[in-house]
Amino acid sequence: MDAALRSGVVTRGFMSTDDPALMDLATTTGFEVVERPAELCSNTALGEHAYRHGLQVIRERLGVEPELLVLLFCNAATVSPAQIVEGVEALRRDSTIDSAVTVSRYNMWSPLRARQRDGEGLLQPFVPFEIFGDPKTLNCDRDSQGDVWFADVALSVIRPGNLDALDDGLLPQKWMGRRIWPILNEAGLDVDYEWQLGQVEWWLKKHGRVPAGA
Repeated sequence: MDAALRSGVVTRGFMSTDDPALMDLATTTGFEVVERPAELCSNTALGEHAYRHGLQVIRERLGVEPELLVLLFCNAATVSPAQIVEGVEALRRDSTIDSAVTVSRYNMWSPLRARQRDGEGLLQPFVPFEIFGDPKTLNCDRDSQGDVWFADVALSVIRPGNLDALDDGLLPQKWMGRRIWPILNEAGLDVDYEWQLGQVEWWLKKHGRVPAGA
């Protein structure tokens, strides 16, 4: 919320949640609350469905179609005001772009290195090596296949129509549409495990989002 407010390009803020504490935080920060229905608050509910519900409420409250949506996750703090501006400007500059999203380079997690356990409990390639080319040319150098960019879900600037046509979007984050512009981030992530908190703290301090001594 702080990044959105400081960006200067977000004209109205909304928080979709069912949590009373977050509702209070939103209102004291200047954001409007979108009460998320129970069916969108389960472990099986997808973010794209919550986004689509939120867009319906936003359209009703605004009375007009929003130009763009700046989508942020509560568990993804590795985002700056400048990145939000960059994403908005990218979509305004090129009408053929469906979205602009933050991506981080994680070559150590290349699909080439991914494994899964077989019926004997042994490790096998998660993706057949032939997909990457001639297996004879592959090696253990994590940079040998080029940079591997992951959408870190810290920020997605999208056109509202993406949510009306979710089935046309690329998996796994269909709300991004098909023509996706990268906003280069560094070690961005959404927090799913406790060990990731240290990475978020490092990011926030490095990028001046909190005082270095905090």
